[in-house]
Amino acid sequence: MIVLQEMDILKAKAEFDGIINMVQKAAHEGTRIDVVEQDLWTRLLRLGLATLGGFVHAQGTGDLGPTLTYQDRELKRLEGLYNRRYVSVFGELSIPRTAYGSRPTQKLEILPLDSRLGLPGSNFSNLLQDWDQSFCVQGSYDQSRQSVQRILGLGQTVGSLETMSQTMAQEVAGFFEQQPAPPPAPKGSIIVLTADHKGVKMRRNVQEDGPAPEGRLKKGQKRGKKKMACVGGVYTIEPFVRTAQDVVNEVMRHKKQTERPKPKDKRLRAELTQRHEGEEIKGTEFIFPWFDQEVAKRNPKGRHPVVCVMDGERKLWRILRSMFTGVICILDIYHVLERLWTVAYCFYPEGSKEAQAFVMTRLERLLEGKVGYVIGGIKQMGVKNRLSKNKRKKLEKAITYLENNRCSMKYDAYLSAGYPIGSGVVEGACRHVVKDRMEQTGMHWRIPGAQSILHLRALYLNGDWETFQQYRVAQQCQRLYPYKNLIHAKWADVKGKAA
Repeated sequence: MIVLQEMDILKAKAEFDGIINMVQKAAHEGTRIDVVEQDLWTRLLRLGLATLGGFVHAQGTGDLGPTLTYQDRELKRLEGLYNRRYVSVFGELSIPRTAYGSRPTQKLEILPLDSRLGLPGSNFSNLLQDWDQSFCVQGSYDQSRQSVQRILGLGQTVGSLETMSQTMAQEVAGFFEQQPAPPPAPKGSIIVLTADHKGVKMRRNVQEDGPAPEGRLKKGQKRGKKKMACVGGVYTIEPFVRTAQDVVNEVMRHKKQTERPKPKDKRLRAELTQRHEGEEIKGTEFIFPWFDQEVAKRNPKGRHPVVCVMDGERKLWRILRSMFTGVICILDIYHVLERLWTVAYCFYPEGSKEAQAFVMTRLERLLEGKVGYVIGGIKQMGVKNRLSKNKRKKLEKAITYLENNRCSMKYDAYLSAGYPIGSGVVEGACRHVVKDRMEQTGMHWRIPGAQSILHLRALYLNGDWETFQQYRVAQQCQRLYPYKNLIHAKWADVKGKAA
């Protein structure tokens, strides 16, 4: 191993000398800087590979003597060396290791060098996995593969990246559970919960879904199915007192108020409906218990008001009310606004000033707390005007929506308390976490792959990527090398005697 180490050091020195000579020659010849930069990067990768190889070979093979005692069992040093492929960001290495076990044909029980180096479970270095997946959470696997190959010169397959994603995502649930509470929120601040559903296109399962339809599709028929992802968000925000007119000006006249408070300590999460041991588990069964954990962390003494802003999906509200008491339920004002426009177009031409005036007036009244007045007025207009069957159906649907959610439309009280009344955070999360990554052209998913990306993408957008990588590697080392302390002590003893 000393010979290999010396060879690597000589390679590294030769690469370094080559870099110096290249730069001097380029300076003399007036080579364009981008050409020098590319050449320098290629040489630095080779230098890094040689230097990393020198580091690995300096450790030896992990030979700690003819036997090792672990958990009251004596393991024998097996004959020969066991080579391991290791793909780093600099390139590929082959690492020879001494192994210990009961018999050569059985499982290699302890590889001291693996423990000392903290080698990952796969052939790909932890740093490379980190970089690979930071590309994968933003673009397709193939785009990520091409990007990494262009930068590092490494040839990886789409399949290996997808497997890597699923393996990495297995640590996400544990990471969520151990996440510490955010810093204490200032006195009077509000804790906000928000949730919504977003569909993810799935690959057709022929056994469950039958063959894909051929030819022209019938009305309502689709070639693929969607699985619903429940997207949840939790954040803390300072109160922002407004009047009904303030909101109307912002929403209808696009006059945004300056210096409004921004969400703090925002965390997002997305969970698909999936099957486990033959039983269907909906994403809400993960998201709402997570809400409970987050509220407990952020509001242990119950001093902060907790509000939930969502659209009118009744299933979500039922789950929320069954799990939480004392939460202030707020119907997202933008979904209410959509219904007002629907009603307006039942009576006035689309894009007309009359329709806009109708919406503006009813919105202001709703924000003033006059929900019953608005609903009653709309009903009267429906009685007095002769509407087509289609418009009548739309009108009744809008009225039902407002009546069903009336208890969550106390906007005058919400505004005077400074509560948020829009679910922009979760709407943005549906777009950023799900749509921007999961709905790129031609994408169809299987549940394990889709859930892995949703988990990792949420971490990335939460700003927890680096912290998660540290957690993942630490968990991996604990799982792979429970004998680490034994190896550390034995290694020091053997090397001390050799010195």
